[in-house]
Amino acid sequence: MKPVAVGLVTGAAVGAGVAAASRGATLVPWPAKVRQAFPFILGGMVGVSAGMKAGIGASIVSAARGNGSGPITSVAPVLVGVGVAGGVVAAATYGRSVLLARMEQESRALDPGFSVQPASDLVSGGAGSAVGLTELGREGARFVGTATAPDDVRFVTGRDPVAEPIRVFVGVDAADTVPQRVGLAMAELRRTGAFDRGSLLVQAPAGSGYANATPVDVLEILTGGDCASVAIGYGLLPSFLSLGKVAMAAQTQRLLLDAIREECSVRAASPRILLYGESLGAKVQEAAVSAGPLDLDHYGVVAALWVGTPGGKPADVFHALCAAESITIDRPEQIPAEFDGRRPRVWFLEHDGDPVVRFRPELLLNRPAWLPSDGTRGRNVPSTMSWKPGITWAEALVDTFFATNIKPGDFKSLGHDYRADLGATVTAAYGLPCDAATAERLDSRLRELEVVRAARINGETPGSSTS
Repeated sequence: MKPVAVGLVTGAAVGAGVAAASRGATLVPWPAKVRQAFPFILGGMVGVSAGMKAGIGASIVSAARGNGSGPITSVAPVLVGVGVAGGVVAAATYGRSVLLARMEQESRALDPGFSVQPASDLVSGGAGSAVGLTELGREGARFVGTATAPDDVRFVTGRDPVAEPIRVFVGVDAADTVPQRVGLAMAELRRTGAFDRGSLLVQAPAGSGYANATPVDVLEILTGGDCASVAIGYGLLPSFLSLGKVAMAAQTQRLLLDAIREECSVRAASPRILLYGESLGAKVQEAAVSAGPLDLDHYGVVAALWVGTPGGKPADVFHALCAAESITIDRPEQIPAEFDGRRPRVWFLEHDGDPVVRFRPELLLNRPAWLPSDGTRGRNVPSTMSWKPGITWAEALVDTFFATNIKPGDFKSLGHDYRADLGATVTAAYGLPCDAATAERLDSRLRELEVVRAARINGETPGSSTS
């Protein structure tokens, strides 16, 4: 059989097999067009690659036997190929730079409902703040502009608030270097009196600067406002485009925690130090506290909650002591009613069916623990889903693009959407007082706050909450 025929037959056979195998169940739903096209695209890519390799191999064998000239008969096709490839790469690089610049500008632009300076002087960007409103960026303005109100505390707890919440945010544009941004954050914490509060929550934002306000809402409401929160941005691009900034972001967290530790060491009384990271923010904080000999004891951290860590929690985050004090749950129903001995200090909230958590390079050639051969599956992992070398990796990669499908106020515990879990998990992780009736009112108010926040983002007049 001629080399070309060998390549065509091999490519068609391999491509058809891959396409057939890639029609199975995935972790999250895909748009219909993506679902229809995926087998053909993946099968085509693998088939072309296999066909080319088979054809070249057959050509080499044929040439060795004296029946052909080999796979390369002239240098001209190679030069043409290199030229075309270079042009494609150059065009793609230019297009990418233009797209990234546009995305960064979008992250700097303030939403219509958050473009006015906050009235409170206890948040960054407000009166007396060392950080200007425009320096907060889109996500920072949203974060500081949605601090909970006294009526939120009264509705949920039935008590009057004891203080006005403090929210500090330093955007990546507020200063040129990491130490300067940390210095601004510390200045804001001192200015607002954050170290006189009962709790101080340090949140690592996602790549775009997104800092989830919901866990902060929970803390503010259940402490009656006797708390402060701080976040420092390290970029303006979505998390999947910010993986290269994890080291810098972790450095930011370490410098901030060191500065907080030093400040607390000279005070007679200090707030409880709490950590929160979600998605890439979780990966960032985990990297920060696991670097070198340092751990949570060094920073005086009372509790840490890390949600939806990309690739799942790393095995080497803590020393043995910290690892023994951790708990991993898929949903609040798995939180023990009582704990034997000391309450866990480190909490991992990871959905069994979250593709962001499940997607790892090892998935390409190794069966993951969450798809065992005995057929057992975790919550929201399809019973018919099975591991197929290479194919499952590609499916999980596509899954990550559709892992979150959010409708404001419609909380889900699905994929990379953890909103339905945060009320109970934040309460438990941080040891906040909350009975069943209070928890029900808290969940209701969290949903209302998200709807109001979404309306402001869209420039709409938010409806009033039930109080």
